Amino acid sequence: MEKEKGMEKMKRGELEEVDEEKWVYDSSLDHKGRIPLRASTGVWKASLFIIAIEFSERLSYFGIATNLIIYLTKVIHQDLKTAAKNVNYWSGVTTMMPLIGGFLADSYFGRFNSVLISSFIYLLGLILLTMSELIPSLKPCNMDNCTNSTKIHEIMFFLAIYMISVGTGGHKPSLESFGADQFDDDHSEERKKKMSYFNWWNFGLCSGLVLGVTVIVYVQDYVGWGVADIILTVVMAITIVIFFIGRPFYRFRMPEGSPLTPMLQVSVAAITKRSLPHPSDPSQLYEVPKTQKTQGRLLCHTPKLKFLDKAAIIEDNKKGSIEKSPWRLSTVTKVEEMKLILNMIPIWLSSLTFGLCVAQSSTFFIKQASTMNRRISINHHGFMIPPATIYAIAAIGMIISVVIYDKILEPVLRKARGKERGIEILQRIGIGMLFSSITMVTAALVERKRLEAVERGISPINVFWLTPQFMIIGFGDGFALVGLQEYFYDQVPDSMRSLGIAFYLSVIGVGNFLSSLLITVVDHLTQSHGRSWFGKDLNSSRLDKFYWLLAAMNGVNLCFYAFVARRSSYKNVQRRKAVADSCDVREIRDEIELMA
Repeated sequence: MEKEKGMEKMKRGELEEVDEEKWVYDSSLDHKGRIPLRASTGVWKASLFIIAIEFSERLSYFGIATNLIIYLTKVIHQDLKTAAKNVNYWSGVTTMMPLIGGFLADSYFGRFNSVLISSFIYLLGLILLTMSELIPSLKPCNMDNCTNSTKIHEIMFFLAIYMISVGTGGHKPSLESFGADQFDDDHSEERKKKMSYFNWWNFGLCSGLVLGVTVIVYVQDYVGWGVADIILTVVMAITIVIFFIGRPFYRFRMPEGSPLTPMLQVSVAAITKRSLPHPSDPSQLYEVPKTQKTQGRLLCHTPKLKFLDKAAIIEDNKKGSIEKSPWRLSTVTKVEEMKLILNMIPIWLSSLTFGLCVAQSSTFFIKQASTMNRRISINHHGFMIPPATIYAIAAIGMIISVVIYDKILEPVLRKARGKERGIEILQRIGIGMLFSSITMVTAALVERKRLEAVERGISPINVFWLTPQFMIIGFGDGFALVGLQEYFYDQVPDSMRSLGIAFYLSVIGVGNFLSSLLITVVDHLTQSHGRSWFGKDLNSSRLDKFYWLLAAMNGVNLCFYAFVARRSSYKNVQRRKAVADSCDVREIRDEIELMA
């Protein structure tokens, strides 16, 4: 009799495994609101449509961002310090807006709808930018040579680029998380593909970047700003259509309401029951009963931040017998989600100095290029490289870094360690931060050499002297930026993944604001002691000293980051299928059948 029961149990397990292979049970739905069929939805067949529109967005963004400081100084005629601050402010707003966009996507609109809405706002910004260059009354100047642009052009120009910021705010966090949603975390093969997704996402991003800082920047400098804006507008319109065509292949996740409410409920419940003793066994804490359907994945209990565990203490010891108020009793999963957010704060703070270094690549690095010899002679014909085009070297460095990491480094280390991941996410970020310190040292040495040429009155040094610093920062971005994307997407609660990408982007955004603040503080301090490090132009500035300061700050911060990272832990999920988890595996499959 027992043998027959065992055979029946094995047969039922095999049927469930086949069912898992056919359908996707991860709370997602297909475009008709049904449980997705694994073979015809998600994974790379869906991600390629998503990467296509990311390529277009990055083409537009870097086509504008990398040449923005040139536009502000040459067309609007701002001085170097004012132009650098305006670029930092715009970059900061652009990378902070995703916090709002990510919250709205996770809470109310859903990621697909957020991408569509924000893409149309982005497109409208590009249209306004084109109008500011082509309509006579909105042009920057009515004469061939002028020292100031018209006020109406400045208003239209800044309105357009900040509308692009708003579009980016909804587009960037929603699109990247929507792409990662196409992979099932509880399916081993799809989980491995998802690790590669962030690498190839950045490959597509860098491809758009390279074309943006070469083709688009060349058109801006030698054909016309208006023509470049037309190209960007048309490409964006085409890729929006492509993105919509991919709708039948996508897996969708429904918004679950404000992700802040459960965290507030955990805090209130923990404070309310602060005088209760901790149970000796964590299994006595409240969790969703096995018989109850759940929309998301359950998390294992962790020993950190034990005060919050009090929110899950059952006061009457009658688990599930009566309905409990979420403001009085939280599940272990909700408590662990609160711990995840608190655990990420030190990592976020220790990443800001890295964001500060990244901010220099689109401002002072580009301005350095504009003062150097950019002429390439081919068959006695000279070709002048646009200053912003040199940024392509950083993108090439990142592409090389990502390919080496994904195709060589990760597989070799995965096999050597015998684990699913060759390099832990936080280790990858730390390696990238080390590269950023080396970048600042290299940049300081190159700038010193450039200034020596100016002081001796000889010809400007060749622009390719900037190759090492751009290549090194590109390599660093392949580790740190991709690592930050994966960390903040993967470690936030499942209902907050758009916000997770926004947290990553906010590192760059706050880095830009800190860069502006640091420029102001350093300018004030150095001017009060004789000569400012930031003059009217680069030749009267001392950027080399500023770079040494950044290198020192990043070195000290790297030590702080290592201290924090060693004490951080990763999300511990209860899998639907038997895997090597540190807690008992609960049966939570079929949770979305009620929704279908």
